[in-house]
Amino acid sequence: MTGADAILRALEAEGVEVVFGLPGGSILPLYDAMARGTTVRHVLARHEQGAGHMAEGYARASGRVGVAIATSGPGATNLVTPIADAWMDSTPLVCITGQVRSSLIGTDAFQECDITGITIPIVKHSWLVQDVEELPHVLKAAFHVARTGRCGPVLVDVPRDVQEAELDFSYPDEVSLPGWKPPRRGNSRQIAAAAQAVAAAERPILYVGGGVVNADATAELRALAETARIPVVTTLMAKGAFPESHELHAGSPGMHGPKWSNWALNKADVIVAVGARFDDRVTGKVSAFAPGALVVHLDIDAAEISKIRHADVPVVGPLKPVLAELARELGARALPGRTDAWLAQIAQWREQFPLRYGRDGGQLKPQRVLETLRDLTAGRDDVVWTTGVGQHQMWAMQYLECDRPRSFITSGGLGTMGYGVPAAIGAKAARPDATVVCVDGDGCFQMTSQELATAVLEELPIVVVIVNNGYLGMVRQWQDMFFEERFSQIHLTHAVPDYAQLARAYGAVGLTVESEEELEGALAEALACGRTAVVDCRVDPREHCFPMIPAGAAALDVIEYAPERDAEALAL
Repeated sequence: MTGADAILRALEAEGVEVVFGLPGGSILPLYDAMARGTTVRHVLARHEQGAGHMAEGYARASGRVGVAIATSGPGATNLVTPIADAWMDSTPLVCITGQVRSSLIGTDAFQECDITGITIPIVKHSWLVQDVEELPHVLKAAFHVARTGRCGPVLVDVPRDVQEAELDFSYPDEVSLPGWKPPRRGNSRQIAAAAQAVAAAERPILYVGGGVVNADATAELRALAETARIPVVTTLMAKGAFPESHELHAGSPGMHGPKWSNWALNKADVIVAVGARFDDRVTGKVSAFAPGALVVHLDIDAAEISKIRHADVPVVGPLKPVLAELARELGARALPGRTDAWLAQIAQWREQFPLRYGRDGGQLKPQRVLETLRDLTAGRDDVVWTTGVGQHQMWAMQYLECDRPRSFITSGGLGTMGYGVPAAIGAKAARPDATVVCVDGDGCFQMTSQELATAVLEELPIVVVIVNNGYLGMVRQWQDMFFEERFSQIHLTHAVPDYAQLARAYGAVGLTVESEEELEGALAEALACGRTAVVDCRVDPREHCFPMIPAGAAALDVIEYAPERDAEALAL
């Protein structure tokens, strides 16, 4: 068979059901092989960046490796943003790109691009396949590397002549990568030391990151928390990893996390970091972050241990067995009532510092949009949320309640605007029976809105709720708060484009909401229609996202909502 056929047979052997891509000259042999027959479904994106984010959404919703396909040159470079996003958020991704013929490499041929060189800093590994006989082994290795150890993206670049060359195909049963040896278990003595530290603590807390979800260790996390009665804070990437309705859930810390959540994390005497990386959006000023806490750090990636905050007790290993062993160790060190006073203190802070926003001014408030979405979907276990990046993302984190892993999909580390719509399409492809809702901003939506065509024509219906404040909202908030209200190049307007009409042009349902009275009915209609739908919620452009920790400030220096600030804005 040809190399192109071999790629498809390899995908089938890996159990791949869906790929996302866009054809072009250097990848045409692979698309011709698809035309000849395969069990793999191809979803045609309108832009390669969209294809990459769809593959990410698929991976995050399913727990499987996402696959994106692009041609050489601009096709490949359009995948760079999704690859970087997957790198930052540890999303397993295999990107397959076409390359110009081997004889043309290095000649600046039409659409030639050194994509393996460009992506060196943002992939776990990459391959330029120069011999068709290497293809089965390379693809076997690519999937193995993407999903083992700390998950992440890999890239396989295949020249056109390699796709056209012939080979006797045989897919290997085992992968041969002598240099790739991720840890298979944690050190028992270190786990015992971690248990001893937690057992002696009066104010312990579990600081949980997205690594728990990638490790499929959410059940073990819950068992640990319940065994030792330890409160749990979850980062943006871990939203849903621990049920948010659970009595032990202590919210989400960070720049826009509730004040009580940040206090719980920063006033703990022992922090057990689980698959979290002490990101600057959580720690704020590192030297002032939880200065009195002993740190236990559990992670599959040794490079994260003590990278930002010194780990007093490091444990490197796969989180699923490590958490299970830690729970057993703690169970043997009975802790009856030890954390009761600490849990009561956190509950008191929660009552003292609730999320607040003003309800005057006569305009629809963005927070109300999220509260209504939360209430309309309460009790349903079939909802998957995606978001763009910005104020709406933070309001979604604050007001939506997620009790299941893989039910909240967002761009964390890279903060990629335009992520929400294509990620929602990928999530729908992974979970066709789910109701997939993208909470987007008007700025984000305009970056990838063309993928509505993909949702409609590929019959992957999603609901997009645009929190439309007519501005690049988070930039406006920073310019207001830190740049003396010098508003520069942020005004998008509420009405251009008319998002409801744009949705209808793409064959979707389009609805416009301009008041709170219209809100619930429009959202309920969109959720129930069974088609791709866009709800344009035109909200108050003056609304800021609070609480907020200014960049570089200590995590305890939280700016809260102040009614007098609203009064001043209304007076102006």
